[in-house]
Amino acid sequence: MKHWAETAAILDRLSELAARGSRAVLATVVRISGSAYRRPGAKLLIEEDGITQGGVSGGCLESDVRAHALRILGGAENRMLHYDTGSDEETLWGLGLGCEGAVDVYLQRIDAAFMDGPGKQMRELLAAGVPFAAITFLHGRSEGKTLVFARGELAGSSGSPDVDHELSERAGTLLEGDGDADVVEAGHAAFVDVLRPPPRLLIFGAGDDARPLAALAAAAGFEITVVDHRPAYLTGERFPPPLRLSLRRPSEGVAGLPLGISRKNFAVVQTHSLAHDRDWLRALSGQPLAYLGLLGPRSRRELVLRALNWDGVELFAPVGLDIGADGPEQVAVSIVAELLAVYARREPTHLRARAGGIHAG
Repeated sequence: MKHWAETAAILDRLSELAARGSRAVLATVVRISGSAYRRPGAKLLIEEDGITQGGVSGGCLESDVRAHALRILGGAENRMLHYDTGSDEETLWGLGLGCEGAVDVYLQRIDAAFMDGPGKQMRELLAAGVPFAAITFLHGRSEGKTLVFARGELAGSSGSPDVDHELSERAGTLLEGDGDADVVEAGHAAFVDVLRPPPRLLIFGAGDDARPLAALAAAAGFEITVVDHRPAYLTGERFPPPLRLSLRRPSEGVAGLPLGISRKNFAVVQTHSLAHDRDWLRALSGQPLAYLGLLGPRSRRELVLRALNWDGVELFAPVGLDIGADGPEQVAVSIVAELLAVYARREPTHLRARAGGIHAG
């Protein structure tokens, strides 16, 4: 879910570089097996002076990727890097990372021509909030070429109508379902990177405890809107951009708030007013929500539900995971962890109890 914002930031930077005639290399995770820190689609930008942005691992691969990228900027060809992070001390540069996984990272030179073509198309789609797939060929005569699939149409061509059709079919299927990325062997292997607008989180109540929740959820990849009826609480100093602010009372309802069905919607009600909590829950009861949480103890939940004769969506109350949280910052961690678990359709548990790779389905 972080790919959308990360990709937007990297493309914005690439646009700046292209405008001044500079090139860069884009490193993208295209395949993982076993345990890996980042999923396919994670990106690292390497500029000509060695400055980087983004990441393809937790920090263990970036230095080597950067070294290869600088060789490409010096004239070498685009290339695929394969990292086996198993426990064998001789597996990876003699360091033995011991992560028990494998990662394929594709390094692609980016120049002004790219930014005038697929790069520009991708930036426009990101700005418009339109889901799309970026399709990059990994080898063969079209290696390094990127096509863009959006709104049911493929922009650009591989040169083969059959390959274009197969790629369009696969990209369309991934966009319509829950798939995020795939490598398609369509004549030439191509990485299909699916980008969807991030899920929305609406926080009802702009008290001090909403500040760490908004900041942490935004860092985790959610698009945030904070709703409150008190102008003094709802300020850019307390909730800086890109957080969105909506000044309204519960009696005004949710009309006009970003609750469209084009992406998953999450909401947390924490106004610290029993009456306002009740009224916001009433307004939200019929909305297309993947998650609705209510701050406070079980006794508060029971009071609110009895007053509403609740028949709405499942209510997560008390909100958050049981991690022994104390104070607004820790409560925010508890809530965001629960949001991520619901988004990933995972039952929260300790990773040590999980069989198989961390990112396995």
